[in-house]
Amino acid sequence: MRSNVTAVASPLDARCNHESDADAAALSGAVLDALPSPTVLLNPDGKVLLTNSAWEAAVETADDDRIDGGAGVDYFAMARRACGKAVGEKIEDSLRALSRGERASFAMDYSLQHPTGTHWYHLQASRVDQVGQVVVTHTDVTDRVHAERTSAWQAWHDDLTELPNRAALHRLIDAELRRPDRPPITVLFLDVDGFKDINDSLGHEAGDDVLRQLAARLAERTRAEDTVGRLGGDEFVVVCRGCDTADAEALAHRFQSIFDEPFHVGGRTAGLTASIGVATVGSGDPSDIRSTDLVHDADLAMYAAKRAGRSRICVFSSGLRDAVQQKVLVAGELREAIETDQLVLHYQPILHLPTGQVDGVEALVRWQHPERGLLSPGDFIAVAEEYELIDPLTNWVLGAATLQAAEWARLGLPLTLAVNVSAATLATGALVDDVAGALAASGLPPDRLIVELTETTVAEDPARAAAQFAALRITGVEVAIDDFGSGFSSLGQLGNIPAGVLKIDRGLVAGAGDRGNQSAAVIAAVVALARAFGMRALAEGVETVEQLTLTAALGCTFAQGYYIARPMPADELQRWLQERAAIGDRDRRASAAVRLSSTAH
Repeated sequence: MRSNVTAVASPLDARCNHESDADAAALSGAVLDALPSPTVLLNPDGKVLLTNSAWEAAVETADDDRIDGGAGVDYFAMARRACGKAVGEKIEDSLRALSRGERASFAMDYSLQHPTGTHWYHLQASRVDQVGQVVVTHTDVTDRVHAERTSAWQAWHDDLTELPNRAALHRLIDAELRRPDRPPITVLFLDVDGFKDINDSLGHEAGDDVLRQLAARLAERTRAEDTVGRLGGDEFVVVCRGCDTADAEALAHRFQSIFDEPFHVGGRTAGLTASIGVATVGSGDPSDIRSTDLVHDADLAMYAAKRAGRSRICVFSSGLRDAVQQKVLVAGELREAIETDQLVLHYQPILHLPTGQVDGVEALVRWQHPERGLLSPGDFIAVAEEYELIDPLTNWVLGAATLQAAEWARLGLPLTLAVNVSAATLATGALVDDVAGALAASGLPPDRLIVELTETTVAEDPARAAAQFAALRITGVEVAIDDFGSGFSSLGQLGNIPAGVLKIDRGLVAGAGDRGNQSAAVIAAVVALARAFGMRALAEGVETVEQLTLTAALGCTFAQGYYIARPMPADELQRWLQERAAIGDRDRRASAAVRLSSTAH
């Protein structure tokens, strides 16, 4: 038999349920208090059920009327007051969806304006039961956000000048190039002339100060629609929007005027100039152009401006790119030529004027190109210096020339050998060791070798030149200053350079027609100067009998030039010397016969 019984809750049951709810609330409160971040527990409608101690402390510290810390507060309304309508509604919508079980979690960063500044918080929310209650934590991430923003700023800006850096400039240019309605875009590439002298003479801190001053001046002269940035070193770029080539040249002249006023560094003033390259992409140019292409073109134009004499402006043309591609090709071929013995040496005789005897030669490198034939140094030396091939080239010349001179000595032709060395070789500081290695390998006595450097090379770093020259002369190797009269050496520098031979530039010799003209007077002065410093003078580029006679009369010790002999391969030189010796013997015998005949009569 079935009975109908209705379960009625007893007072004891009610008390148990009440105690259970109280225990649960106490447990929830304890759990929230254990969380280090300010935390609240919300019901599905956004009412605050519980808060933890961290929340209460944060509300008290903030002392913000927009934020209420007590239970029963409408959290959604508080979010709209504190964070603004848009952010507050986003928080409310997301938390309601979380309460309904429509999403697993919710997190976002938001900011609050406080009297002490902007603070950033990370909101993290989770659903805690089937009823739809939500626990929300708020973590202060202000330090993290500031660090991230600082890191992001540094990633796109130059630390020294605070201008956009290389990465930022390329990103900006690429964005402009991708615009469908792209206007003309011009890049100005600016490089400071002689900036290295600032660092060398005043120190790198002074150099940094100059760069900061320059950055400020450039920013002041830049149009509102343009951007100035620093690529690195003393190189700056200006990105000009809606700017064709003519407008860009006008801007470039404006930027050059920045240097009219000297820069003030450590109580001193420094006058500087700049070379500027200009490259433009028109609105109708191909769309596949990249920022690297445009900046590279402007860079090429800048270097062309420097080669034209510095403090110049040069607009890019396709010919500049073609020239660079040709240099790259030549550099690759030259590297192979050095390794595969395509180089040859020609030797130009040097005449000892007091005796009329050829007692030395100058070694001159040539390149026997497999397709272009015999190339002179003017076709490849500059490329060798630019592409760091001058050291292996110089070592090859030293090795081959000293071996040949040693071979001549064994054949009874003890000729003094002169070898040219470039500024790049001098700058490496390895000149003395390279010369010693060549002499040791060939067996040529040191006093049979003359190392020549141009006057301009010596003037670039006279202290370094003097140190290496002195070390060479101690070993017995002679030193010559080449092309004297073409550069700007001071007499003080010349007096401090331990050289034994002063080679008078061919330009002075070419103008010496007679003893009364200006060039002859200069040659006479150079000869006197050489003697005053214990040097012997050598006249270069002697091409006529008149020049030979005059330079001898003016006191030059040596002469070389096409009138005496052209540069020639080693085997031809040997035959030429033998023929010259035979002619000399015949002339001496003829003179002796004439004297005997005169005596008999």
